[in-house]
Formats: sequence, C-alpha cells, structure tokens
Amino acid sequence: MKHPALRAALMACLAATSLAGHAAEAKPGVAEKLYQANCAACHGVKMEGAVGPSLGDHAWLHGAPTRANLIKIISKGVPEKDMPAWSPALNATQISLLADLIAANAAKPAVALTPEAKAQQTVPDLNGFKLPKGFHISVYANQVSAARGMVVSDSGVVYVGSGKAGKVYALVPRADKQTADVVTVAEGLEHPIGVTLLNGALYVGEISRVIRFDNIDKRYTQKPSYEVVKVSLPNDKWHGEKVIKAGPDGKLYIPVGAPCNVCDVEDTKSAKIYRMNADGSQLEEYARGVRNTVGFAFHPATKVLWFTDNGRDEMGDNTPSCELNVAPKAGLHFGFPYCHGGVVPDPDFAQGRSCDEFEPPVAKLGPHVAPLGLSFYTGKQFPEAYRNNVYIAEHGSWNRSTKSGYSVRLITLYNSKVVTDTAFIDGFLRGEEVVGRPVDVATLPDGSMIVSDDYGGRVYRVTYDGK
Repeated sequence: MKHPALRAALMACLAATSLAGHAAEAKPGVAEKLYQANCAACHGVKMEGAVGPSLGDHAWLHGAPTRANLIKIISKGVPEKDMPAWSPALNATQISLLADLIAANAAKPAVALTPEAKAQQTVPDLNGFKLPKGFHISVYANQVSAARGMVVSDSGVVYVGSGKAGKVYALVPRADKQTADVVTVAEGLEHPIGVTLLNGALYVGEISRVIRFDNIDKRYTQKPSYEVVKVSLPNDKWHGEKVIKAGPDGKLYIPVGAPCNVCDVEDTKSAKIYRMNADGSQLEEYARGVRNTVGFAFHPATKVLWFTDNGRDEMGDNTPSCELNVAPKAGLHFGFPYCHGGVVPDPDFAQGRSCDEFEPPVAKLGPHVAPLGLSFYTGKQFPEAYRNNVYIAEHGSWNRSTKSGYSVRLITLYNSKVVTDTAFIDGFLRGEEVVGRPVDVATLPDGSMIVSDDYGGRVYRVTYDGK
C-alpha cells in the first residue's frame, strides 16, 4: 500500500470487531452495526466521506452502486485507491448486508448542500487564487474538517486542532513531501482549536481545559492517552475557544476572550492573555484589554509577542478596525472595552477614559476582517524579502454588507515596525462566493508555507520556484 498512515488507518478498520453469526445478521440494525464497526472510520459515520469517499448520491467512479457491484467492490477492494478487500475478513452474508445498506443510502434523493458542505466536497479552482509572482498554491491535505490552529514538529508532522469537529489531526507527509495523509489523533473534544509543542509533548487548548499528549511524534497513530493540565480558566462559550503557544521562555501562553461582543470584564479572568508553566502552575496575567485574540507568535529575532485582536461588532460596516499588536513586556493594556483600534472610544464604556491611556495597535487591519492565525515566516525557500515578516490569516467578515478579509496578508517589518500590509494570498472570496476561510499559517521544514481553511476543511501549501 502506498501511504503508511493510510495503511495504518485501514488496518485499524480491518481489525475492528466483526459481527459474526448468520442468525445475528438477520436482526434489525445489524447492517448498521457492521458499517460502523468496519467502514465508518474510512467513509464517515453517516457515509459522508472521510479518508475514503462519500457513499451517498454522487458520481460513482467504480460502477453504479447496485447490490451486485457493491458486493464485488467490498469483497475485492479497490487496491489503487488503498481500499482493502473485505473477503474473507467478512463473510458473504455480512458483505451482502453492507451492500444493501450502502445501496439504499446511495438511492436516497440528494440533499441540498449548504455552501460550507459544498466547499468541503469541492476543491476550488487553484487558478482562482492570486499570489505574488513565483509563488504557487496546492492542496496539502484534504478532509481536515474544521481545520484551525497548526503546529509543525521537527519531524515534519503537522498537528491541527479543529473547531466543531472536536478532533486533533496529524498530517503525515507522504514520500513526495507534496501532500500529506490525515490521521485522527483524538476526537470527542470540546472545540480544540489551539495546538502547540513543548518538550516533545503536544498541548491542546479546549474551551474548558488544556490537555497534553506526551511523546506525540511516536504515538499519534495510536489514539494516544492524554493528561489534563491542572489550570483553572474560564469556560464561557462566547469567544471561549483557547489558542495556545509555547513561548521562548519555556512557558505556555494562552488567551481568554471576552464572553460578549463588548462588556466590562476588567475584574475577571476574561479579555486577557496569560502565561503559565508547562504543568499549569504559576498562572499569571501577561496582557489585558484584549477582546479576542485567536493568533499570536513570537518574533524570531527579538522574541517579542505579537498578536491579532478582533474588533467589536455592531458599530457599522467600517468601524472599528481589527488590530495587530505587540506586547514587548508584561502588564500592558490594549484598550478593550474602552477603546477600539487605538482611536475609537466605545459608545457605552469610554466615559471618563481616553484612548491615550492604552497601547495602540502597530497596524490597523481593517473593520470586521477577523484576523486569526499569525506567523513569522522563518524558512529559507522564500526570497529574503519575505522572511521574518508577519503573515496573518484573515478569516473574513460575517456581519458586513460588503464582505472583507478572506485572505492571507503579508505585513512587512523594518526594525519591528510595520512598513506595508499587502495581500499574500487572495481568492478565498470570489465575487460574493466564499470558497474558503483561512485560519492559521505555519512553515514546513522544507520552507514551504501551509494555511488551514476551516470552511473547506483542508490545508493548502504555498511554494516558491521563482528567481
């Protein structure tokens, strides 16, 4: 079989407990149990597709989904697509039950897909993306449902957190290094969007807790156990998802968003960035007045913390601006809820306060663009002018009459001061059609860049071959 990680997943499918016995097979629901035990890991629990394709109403590549053809496919497999032969692992009666179940599902009228579901099934035309000359974009991994935060290990494995999917994935590079297999590391988690690596362990931020997978690079295929880090953080659902990053000081940094559009939470743990030891001890406030940061990183040379912040809503299309901020030391206040974008007093909370009291953003990114993941490019594949600069994934507006964002921005710096803000990847928004929503940015060991897209459920790769 061509791909080791996929082979491991399929062998796990084969190793699943089969329901033997002809008498038992005649009972109602047995076909469904057979499917869940043997097929769901590859084709999805609702036949919606996962590692393998959907088994619903669509164009079938290996013949019509008749009972006879399905029995043949299940029995013999599809070797060129890495699907194993299920005979004799399953007996003839069991295979017939599965064929009947799948045929009935394929015959159901197609349900109208939501735009997001359609985006997950259809890779957009890559020629519709716009990048600087010499750069190219491709799909690095597909079927990475709700892909959010990313971190890359020294071995080149990319760990990806998700939102509503509740999963953590490992993207394992194939031999050609151009694409990756998708392995589910953990599932059933509470919006685990934040991932980081420290001392060989993978830390994952859920809404209500932080968990740790030790020695992750050697265990990601095994559905590894995890430890719960002993730290108490708010578990509000609004802006409650937790990004997490390992800092150059060996500590873990984790923000807590405001549980509202705008509210005064100065005397609570919300709207702040914290840091703590790897075991959760010595939790301390690092910055406050931060409405909702979903992306931050440390400058590769100065080691200073840079972070994005999402501006408040319901003040119109064009105000206030979302922010790029720098926190060179602990104890700074960045304005929320009193001042937005460095210059806009809040109509409800600014009484008696001045924007001059607070740290201004180093860059105003635009209203409602929803800046999320932030990364410094530290590879050597891109030209010198692109290195050690800031790349921001702008998820895109949801409450603006004309959409904004939906791009990856390049913020160029000189002596840690912002010089330019330009589009690095455009084309996630085509007219008024959304084909993707970028979330995070990271660098692979070969110097290429990857971008997660939670709308399309995939990870893109950007390479440079110019002069």
